[in-house]
Amino acid sequence: MKNTLVALACGALAGAASAQSSVTLFGTIDTGLSYQSATATDATTGLTTRQSRTSLGNSGYGNSSLGLRGVEDLGGGLAASFWLEAPLSTDDGANSLAFTRRSTVSLSGAFGELRLGRDRTANSLNDTIFDPFGGNGSGANIMGAVSSADTGLATNYLRASNMVSYFLPATLGGFYGQVQYAAHENVDSSTSLTGTSDAGRYTGARFGYANGPLDIALASGQTTVTDSGSLTRTVRRSNLGATYDFGPVKLFGELSNVRDRSDTLQTSLSNNYDGYLIGASMPVGAGLIRASYGQVRYDEGSLAPLYGDAPRSRKLALGYVHNLSKRTSLYATVARISNRNDSAYTGSLSAAATTGYGSVGVGYSGLPKSSTGYDFGIRHNF
Repeated sequence: MKNTLVALACGALAGAASAQSSVTLFGTIDTGLSYQSATATDATTGLTTRQSRTSLGNSGYGNSSLGLRGVEDLGGGLAASFWLEAPLSTDDGANSLAFTRRSTVSLSGAFGELRLGRDRTANSLNDTIFDPFGGNGSGANIMGAVSSADTGLATNYLRASNMVSYFLPATLGGFYGQVQYAAHENVDSSTSLTGTSDAGRYTGARFGYANGPLDIALASGQTTVTDSGSLTRTVRRSNLGATYDFGPVKLFGELSNVRDRSDTLQTSLSNNYDGYLIGASMPVGAGLIRASYGQVRYDEGSLAPLYGDAPRSRKLALGYVHNLSKRTSLYATVARISNRNDSAYTGSLSAAATTGYGSVGVGYSGLPKSSTGYDFGIRHNF
């Protein structure tokens, strides 16, 4: 009898503990076949070359990842939670399980949420949420390709480490928002002639309104890429996106600007990227048709007179998703990019011929003209 009472007591305690906290294992396996081709023209001879590649890749529809998340009820409306998420290479299994997609701990309540750790930035959320392709695969938002064009532009674009974020509570009648600050964590030395470097620091914010079929949000952020005393490079991003769900069709739209500024003791240079995206998704039975069209124009600052008209990239994408169940989907995507006037922002369509200006083989100076990409794959959520 005594043993029975002890067992019942332990069971009651375990039940109470499980009611107050929970841990969930989750993830996505997305693997598909991709074909990419690119055409470029030699700037001197006019010779045109074409390169292509077929590969088994991942994250063509959803990001392949593995994660743990949990929440504990602290009482009085307070809750503590954590989120650890690692990317997966589902095509070759070469995974380190480093939680670089997200690694945060949070405290939330009626005041909102205070979140600490590595997380998505405000601007990148707009680039994916207001893109019918969610920023994945060959159909991804072309502005994401611009932000990955070089190491400086890619710094703190998708995610930032060492970040403190505050999120508004979900009780504001559809209004939402967040502010973020990521510390540079550089050493402050009293013997340094240039002072403390701010390289790596990020600040950003995103505010929006979602009610019924409408969702609209404005985001802005700034990253200090280089700060050496003699050179400061900052990247400023801003975008405005919206969706409206009519039922038979959902419309997407976004306006974007990226300003890449470098200041030295003698000069100041600024490159500007202006882009837009329009798109739609339409449910068809168990499937979903997706389409988008986007453009980016590049103001090269002091170099612009060398090329006449501003460099420009245009991208057209079309895709179909067939849902086999709530967790498993088949997908197919085709996308086409055309480049003009020294523009080479091919993003996920990059083949060897278009990985930058003048890089089509050894000793070959090429102007990328166009790229085409196809994705066929399967995604499973768990």
